[in-house]
Amino acid sequence: MDYNENPKSYYPPMHTAEHILNGTMDKMFNCGRAFSAHIEKKKSKCDYHFKRNLTEEEIKLIEEKVNSIINADVPVTEKFLSREEAATQFNLSRLPEEAGETLRVIQIGDYDQCLCSGPHISSTKSIGQFKIVSTGFENDVLRVRFKIIEPT
Repeated sequence: MDYNENPKSYYPPMHTAEHILNGTMDKMFNCGRAFSAHIEKKKSKCDYHFKRNLTEEEIKLIEEKVNSIINADVPVTEKFLSREEAATQFNLSRLPEEAGETLRVIQIGDYDQCLCSGPHISSTKSIGQFKIVSTGFENDVLRVRFKIIEPT
């Protein structure tokens, strides 16, 4: 198989939470996925093309939606597609140059799916609680900083 794994060592629960956040942001605001993300165990951030900052009500709704997906214990699965088949379903413009002819798709139930080469957990329930730490807006970029509180 000609599949290139991601050499970055993302923290799998946080990385899966980032996918759920991206799906939620796109569903709520039609803004697409984050164009930039920094994923770490302690806290992470995603940057979106946006026209304003989020309201407190919107932040609360995002947290509620993300946590509802987490608490639903949704399976996180992977499938592999040829580059040609993936091009009919996904925007390939952000793929790294070294990506092979076989591409990996991460699917979170029927809620979210995207091309990804990073590590993930097998079920959303093991993420814990999602919390937005802060947001900021500058030059048409919305930055969302978030953390997860691991289950006990």
